[in-house]
Amino acid sequence: MSLPPEKASELKQIIHQQLLKMDVHGRIREVLAETIREELAPEHQQLSTEDLIKALRQRGIIDDVMKELKFVTDVNETERTSAPKPSTHFVDREPPVLKKTNIDPTRRYLYLQVLGGKAFLEHLQEPEPLPGQICSTFTLCLHFRNQRFRSKPVPCACEPDFQDGFLLEIHRDSLGDGSKMVDATTMLSICDPVHMVLIKTDTFGETTLVASYFLEWRSVLAAENGITNVAVELLGVGTESKVSVGVLNIRLEMYPQLNKTLSSEIISTQFTLERQKTAEKERLFLVYAKQWWREYLQIRPTHNTRLVKIFAQDENGVNRPVCSYVRPLRAGRLLDTPRQAARFVSVLGHERAPVIGGGGGKQEQWCTLLAFLCRNKGDCEDHANLLCSLLLGFGLEAFVCVGTKAKGVPHTWVMTCGSDGTITFWESLTGHRYIHRAINPDDPPIVEQPKPLYPYRTIGCMFNHEKFFGNCQPSDAVEVCVFDLHDESRWKPMSREAIKSVCPPGATSSVPPFPPLCASTIDAAVTSNDIEVQLRILVSEHRKDLGLSTVWDDQLSYLLSPALAAYELERTTGVSAGNEEFQDAVRRAVPDGHTFKGFPIHFVHRNARRIFATCLRSPFCEEIICCRGDQVRLAVRVRVFTYPESACAVWIMFACKYRSVL
Repeated sequence: MSLPPEKASELKQIIHQQLLKMDVHGRIREVLAETIREELAPEHQQLSTEDLIKALRQRGIIDDVMKELKFVTDVNETERTSAPKPSTHFVDREPPVLKKTNIDPTRRYLYLQVLGGKAFLEHLQEPEPLPGQICSTFTLCLHFRNQRFRSKPVPCACEPDFQDGFLLEIHRDSLGDGSKMVDATTMLSICDPVHMVLIKTDTFGETTLVASYFLEWRSVLAAENGITNVAVELLGVGTESKVSVGVLNIRLEMYPQLNKTLSSEIISTQFTLERQKTAEKERLFLVYAKQWWREYLQIRPTHNTRLVKIFAQDENGVNRPVCSYVRPLRAGRLLDTPRQAARFVSVLGHERAPVIGGGGGKQEQWCTLLAFLCRNKGDCEDHANLLCSLLLGFGLEAFVCVGTKAKGVPHTWVMTCGSDGTITFWESLTGHRYIHRAINPDDPPIVEQPKPLYPYRTIGCMFNHEKFFGNCQPSDAVEVCVFDLHDESRWKPMSREAIKSVCPPGATSSVPPFPPLCASTIDAAVTSNDIEVQLRILVSEHRKDLGLSTVWDDQLSYLLSPALAAYELERTTGVSAGNEEFQDAVRRAVPDGHTFKGFPIHFVHRNARRIFATCLRSPFCEEIICCRGDQVRLAVRVRVFTYPESACAVWIMFACKYRSVL
């Protein structure tokens, strides 16, 4: 093979650079000296080039050089002619991976590295996953001062291989001191912890909350070189909140390095003062809450049975005032209306806190917002707290209501008070809204009373981030309750100052700050198409097992799209639109003498096999999928609507048309 002169010189230059890099010249000199000593001493004969190459080959130096050089040739001749490239070029065996991050040199950063885990004993017997095999994974989610991060998923193991770094900006305030480099003393006063949530995702995509930990990062301010290593023991959640689930090795590093570090005594004194201040505020609130409860019981002895909830346990088993689970939350540009916010909350999964053993009792667990969002599912209390926070962010007067629904099952929902006195109930699990009109029990029987459409039976209390009211009306039945919150004979209020002392803002409390919502990472069109393709395969296989052939009608499938869009619009706004056009298009697509059947269904997950199994349990859908007849044509359309936090509403419609044979 002949090379043009310029290519030959380029190749020589590349090889020369590689030889210099490997210090081949130095190694040849060593071999030469050794060979002369061993072989030339007796006779002083001439040493040929062949002898030298033989010596180099014996010592493996030529093999080393050839291993380091890789020649990449273009296989596709058309590519070579169309885009001229060097015929050969040197490729490093392990090219360095350069990770670029925008760093403002005038700001202070905390670089948090997670350097593996150990003692996750629940996964002690877990076998090593094979390459390409789907396995359960751990994901670590972080929140610090309005910044959120998520680690790469790693396979579940006794020693999970976490190798991730997160650059946390210490000062996020845009005004005043936000533009200057904060010193160690200023950082010592920043008491926000790094909230870490560990999520396990199984092979079916189901998520489980493993641990929730608040990392105190300020110990790094006393480190000599600005670096400290911490072994963080993670405890379980709920009933396992006292059981260790594993240990994470974490390195904390300040960037840029501090000019002056603090002594460990100063830092420990600061921690002690903060703990004492928080403990004293919480003690005083507890004393006040006990006094308030005694007064409430003296109004009427039956109040003892009402659902008045002042404290609730979080995922770590810590008792917090219920008002601390709610605060105004603005969704930025991710949600546009309160009704869209209600729709978003309703598509987050509903799952009760797991209970070990039977008995039918409900395990109480009100999750912190980060744990709820990262797991993407929670109980009705988590949904109601998030919806109330979003409605407060939209400027509405919203409260979380605690009471019961049918059969005395405890339940929480959201209520808004309009400026004109209109009371609206919002069901956080479905997104439904109900107008409340109180029944007057003193009216004569001839007066027609409004029939309540909502599922709620009793209400014991309501609260938001600033107010708490206990229901002290003669009956706690929702249908007869009057929601005049200024009337203390109906609603016993708590002191706003007392609530403010333990609930942010203005409280140096153990209550974690709220994280911002994150935009969806799901591509709606791609996901819709993927699920649709999988469902077509599942339907075809199912019909094949029944001895039926399957013919898909792509045009009919496309015509189902407007209906799915209209269903989601109706769920979001309560307004139905576009149904006339859909019906007209279907009439035109189905010939005379043919029958059309359609079955829409809604899901909040994206697992095609689970979707298909659920659909087959419906006799209407099963009738379409297993349709027999003359000229049977099947259609399926999937439409995924994405929401923040990668939540999604999945609408599916199965349809068929066939010639009616009597």
